[in-house]
Amino acid sequence: MNDDPISFEQVEALGISRQAYDEVLDIVGHIPSIDQLSTLLAMWQASGTDKSLYGWLRGQQHAVERDEYLYSSQAPGVPEPRIKECLDIARQICRDIAVLPHPAPLPTGTLLYMVGNISGELAGSEYARKCLHLVDSAMATGGHDEDCAYIEMILQALHSSMMVKQHVAVAAGGIFMAALASTAPHGFDILVPREVRLDAFLFGEEAGRYIAAIDEASDDAFLLKLGEARLNCCFLGRVTKGRIVVDGYDFGPTRRFLPPQEQEPLPSA
Repeated sequence: MNDDPISFEQVEALGISRQAYDEVLDIVGHIPSIDQLSTLLAMWQASGTDKSLYGWLRGQQHAVERDEYLYSSQAPGVPEPRIKECLDIARQICRDIAVLPHPAPLPTGTLLYMVGNISGELAGSEYARKCLHLVDSAMATGGHDEDCAYIEMILQALHSSMMVKQHVAVAAGGIFMAALASTAPHGFDILVPREVRLDAFLFGEEAGRYIAAIDEASDDAFLLKLGEARLNCCFLGRVTKGRIVVDGYDFGPTRRFLPPQEQEPLPSA
């Protein structure tokens, strides 16, 4: 990942006008790196680009404003957390669910997709029990068994053909923990779809969803194969050099979310 500040020439090369770039800065609140801006551009293009980049960003449910996210209520009786609170949630979940770095770390810049249907379900999750203190019956997962088996079969076939580098099922800790398991010890920079509240998407544990990692060169072929298999997916983001970023908000170094024995030593003063 290239996290260095970008020049206007690089912005122009991405097809973004100076006015649009200035408006993005107004929304995001900081100068994005070339990879962050590329991720925003990819999400905009995936929406059909029927709106301007600026108009699309303004319409996003999780648009950044002064380092905080504001979104409408979607779960009566359950206050929606801001992005900074989601950082605390992630830290708490990582204390209870240990994730070890993958034996074959993904290269930085690898694309991350969620394969499966977007879910806003919180029932039965670690997040609901430990952070919201909701006493609820676990989700009925029987109906997901065939879906999971089918998705697993397709992703395994794509893995065998070298189109998918690896895939991880969403389980305890939700997409956040699945993305961490996929990318550790590096990290990830992802955006959350506007169709669902941030905490539900990140920490909900409904089955039938997978994180798939692919090379950028395989992007078009991967989407074509998923279309042929009639599987839904959404672009999440990319593998980073060692930090976790969600919707443009920096959660900090990945090592802080790993078990102590797996953390890389802090640089000496």
